[in-house]
Amino acid sequence: MKRRFLRSPYLWAILITAMVVGFAWVKRESLQPVITGASAPTFSAKSLDGITMSLEDFDGRVILLNIWATWCEPCLEEMPSMQRLYDELDDEDFEILAVSIDAPLGQSDDFGRAGGDLDLFAKGLDLTFRILHDPSGDIQRTYQTTGVPETFLIGKDGLIYKKVAGGTRWDAPVNQDLVRRLLASR
Repeated sequence: MKRRFLRSPYLWAILITAMVVGFAWVKRESLQPVITGASAPTFSAKSLDGITMSLEDFDGRVILLNIWATWCEPCLEEMPSMQRLYDELDDEDFEILAVSIDAPLGQSDDFGRAGGDLDLFAKGLDLTFRILHDPSGDIQRTYQTTGVPETFLIGKDGLIYKKVAGGTRWDAPVNQDLVRRLLASR
């Protein structure tokens, strides 16, 4: 009788369901939504010159965190406006952290997209802001993005003030004004 009970598919279905629900319940505590007004989650990634950088390295600065890829056309289109904004605010406490999710050069990602040459990409567009590389996609998962580009404007206090899914003109007056207001805040 005992063995028959252990072989019951209903028992196993109930046990597996309970385990899945329990795991989801525990994980829900660790997955806080990344929304406007929330604290920006910490991360680290390597710069093009191989230095590991983290969000904490830029404490007290306004940060434009852009998650992008070389194969993304809207990313390519918005990069020049990011550079113009960066040039405009060069002497301010403002940083752009452009995090590429490309596969490593010479490799392909899970979708078969070849890894982009980030140095060549940056030189081709005359980009002077910081480009970080996160081929594992950890930052994309941490920030719960739905695609690329996706951008977060983070204030000096570490809070997210703006989140944009898709490309935009970062040097547009509305975006410049918001960045300047954040720079003026304590």
